[in-house]
Formats: sequence, C-alpha cells, structure tokens
Amino acid sequence: MSARPLRRGARLITAGLLLALPLGLLTTPSQAAPTPAIKATATVDTLFPEVGNAGYDVRHYDIALTYRATNGAIVAKTVITAKAAKRLTSFTLDLEGLTVDRVRVDGKAATFTRSKNKLVVTPASPVKGTFTTTVDYHGVPTTHIDPDGAPDGWIPTTDGATTLNEPVGAMTWFPNNNTPRDKATFDFAITVPSALEVASNGVLRSQQERGMQTTWSWREKQPMATYLAMISIGDYDVYYSTMKLRSGKTLPIWSFIDPSLGSLSDQRKLIPEVIRFQEARYGPYPFDSAGIVVKPIEVGYALETQERPFFDQTPDTSTIVHEFAHQWYGNSVTPKDWGDIWLNEGFATYAESVWDQAHGGPSTAATFQQIYDANDAASSLWTPAPADLRDPEFLFADPVYVRGSLTLEALRMRVGTKDLNTILKRWAQEKKGKTVSTAQFIALSERVSGKNLDPFFRTWLYRASKPKGY
Repeated sequence: MSARPLRRGARLITAGLLLALPLGLLTTPSQAAPTPAIKATATVDTLFPEVGNAGYDVRHYDIALTYRATNGAIVAKTVITAKAAKRLTSFTLDLEGLTVDRVRVDGKAATFTRSKNKLVVTPASPVKGTFTTTVDYHGVPTTHIDPDGAPDGWIPTTDGATTLNEPVGAMTWFPNNNTPRDKATFDFAITVPSALEVASNGVLRSQQERGMQTTWSWREKQPMATYLAMISIGDYDVYYSTMKLRSGKTLPIWSFIDPSLGSLSDQRKLIPEVIRFQEARYGPYPFDSAGIVVKPIEVGYALETQERPFFDQTPDTSTIVHEFAHQWYGNSVTPKDWGDIWLNEGFATYAESVWDQAHGGPSTAATFQQIYDANDAASSLWTPAPADLRDPEFLFADPVYVRGSLTLEALRMRVGTKDLNTILKRWAQEKKGKTVSTAQFIALSERVSGKNLDPFFRTWLYRASKPKGY
C-alpha cells in the first residue's frame, strides 16, 4: 500500500507501513485594592508559552461574525464569559491581526492595548468571579504559519474561508484564551451571502435569511478547546441524516461536501459504522452531532474539528477512522499541554490499526512488529520521544503519531488485551470533557493492571532512542 499526504489529524501511513510572553496575565496596582494585584510566574504551555492565560477560566464564547465576500473581510463581536479565582486588574486575550474597535467588561467600557498577538484589557474596575468581556473588531483575517511551516487559522478560499486552528490559529479570527487547557462552550452566528453555506461545530440551531444574507447559528454545548473550533464558509452540498447510537439516542449528522467531489456517499455511510465501532471500544459517543466537511483547499492535512472533522481531499477509510477516534481522544479528553499531544495522535493512530485488524487487515501485533523491525536505531521514528517534545516543529511528526501508537501496542503486550481495553475505555469515560496529562494516563494504566509501569513508560515515552524489546 502507498503512503498519502498526511499531517495533523491524519498522519498514519496505511496498514501500518512506515516506509513570548509569559502567562499573559498583566496587572497594574490599584490604590483602592484591598489585596495585591496578581502577577504571572509561569507559562501556560511548554511549547507555546506566548499564548494563553492562566489567570481566568473561560466558560463560554458567543461569536457573531459577518463575512464580506467582496473583500474577504469580517465584522465581528465575541462575548467571552469567564471566571477569575483571584482579583484581576488587567488580563489578556490572544488575537492576531484584525482591528479592535471597542472592548467592554461587564458592560462598561474598558481600555485596551495590543502587544504582538496579545490584546491587553484593563477593565474600569477589577474583576473577580464571573465576568464578561465583549470585543468588537473587524478586518481581513491573516493566516497563521506554524513552526513546521503549515498554514492554520483563517484559510481564505475562492468561495469563502475555512478555519483550521491546530495548534494556535484560533486567534486569527476571534479573541480567546488560546490554550487547550481552557475548554469552553460555544455559540456561533455566522452571516454570509445567501449563496454560501456555513459548517461549524455542534448542532445547527437555525438559518435565518435577511435580504441577500443568511445567518447560520450553531451551538456547541460540550466543552471544546479553541483549536477545535471551526467555521467553513463556501459553496457546499449539505447532507442531513440521523443514526442510532448504541444507547438508542438519535444522533443528527450534518455533512458539507464541495460539489466538485460528488456526493461522497460511501464516505458519509461510513460515519455511523465508524462511530458504532468506536463506541463499542471506547464508550458512548461524547457529543451531540456528527458529520464531515470536505473541501479541496490544499492545506495538506485533515483535522479533527469537534463533531465535524475537516478533510481537504476525499478521505479514505483510515483517515475517517482516525478523525472520529479523535472525538474521544483529543476532543473530549484533551491534553492540558501541547507537549502531551501523543495522547491525541498516538491514540487515533492506534485506532486505525484496531479497525484494520477487525476488518480483515493485519493484527495490531503484526503491524507493530513490521514497523519496529523496519526502523533501526538511527531512524527518525524514535526521536524526539513522544512525551518529551522540546520543539513545536515536531508536534505532527512520526514519533508523536506512529511511536505513540506503538506505545499502546507495547502496553497491550505488557498488560494484556483485556487490561488495555479497560484502560482505553476508562480513560475516555472518566476524563470525558476534561483536560489531562501523560502522568494521569500512566497512573490509570497502573491502577487497572496492578503493575509498576514506570520503567515501561520511561522507555517508550521519554527516551529518544529505539526501545530494546517490548
């Protein structure tokens, strides 16, 4: 079998063949303050210390955005509901490009400044507990370029735009706390020329036409990291259907397919089959809808955007399996730190092998052995170690995807198939909607198996060399 162009949410080669700013919390003294102002002492993320803010927790984003097809510009307002455990005299949001027109905190005008990709907000009065920040802004969004040279964020197309935010591109189209550890619910109201359609996350609540424009309203009720938020504006054929989950619940499925690709009926028929297969192994599907978005925009990768994965070409079965596995591993259960991205990609890559084994392909053991034997100690597969990333350039490299997957198969050999299946299901169910770390996964693996697995995980996750034996 041949390799395909892969990255991000779909990097496994088919059938197992492997041929700054600190924290951002800025404060100023207040003469009336009974307690000192908060000061940041650490970064939010090991690989992206320039984004995110640990001084507050966002609970909800309400994004109203109007797209101007004539020049590709947007006019938008984002209302952010957040909670601060300690009194804040100033705080930051992540925003790249765009022009900020006005900021209000709890309905009162706030002063603001810009510093690189930071919007620094000083409210009229310090905030503590729950507060709302409203940002009005406009402009032509930029496309963010990642350390590995890939585009993300706002991607303009000939008929609109698509947002693909992993890892930090969300700040190109709405102000936010741009770290995976701060998940929130979302409402989207996206207004476009009526000839276009809008795909997004969650459940489609309404389409309201006013003159020559239509507002598409989507609601994501489950916690979502900013990198998984998505809108795709363009000329689409929209397909709606439903499926029964294993629980008996009816799940709506909205899929958006570029007309040039045909109906992609085979790919759409796979969605319920894949979801039921994965429910049997990982537990109940964690969200309220499903679907796919397929448009040839030449970014070179697929992405597991929550509930509705995006594909920039007609996806094959393995890629669909991979992106839907992410709904459990990555989307519902989300790493706190980008350095633990193997918890996303290693798991979704392993899910491909599990599917192959169940559908007439090689066993996971055979897949493991073939890759292990084909890569000597000098192979780039073994470095950097999956849970010891030091450079964001390697976020989407083979050690994260393939060696991460091999780690799970080696764990199966170490603890047994029954215990691994229990670990994977409990991980998805006990951590549903939460943010997690590798240390927590190791602890769960030890509790389930009753074994001391520290030496095993040191070898497989933290040493930049080929593991000797398994």
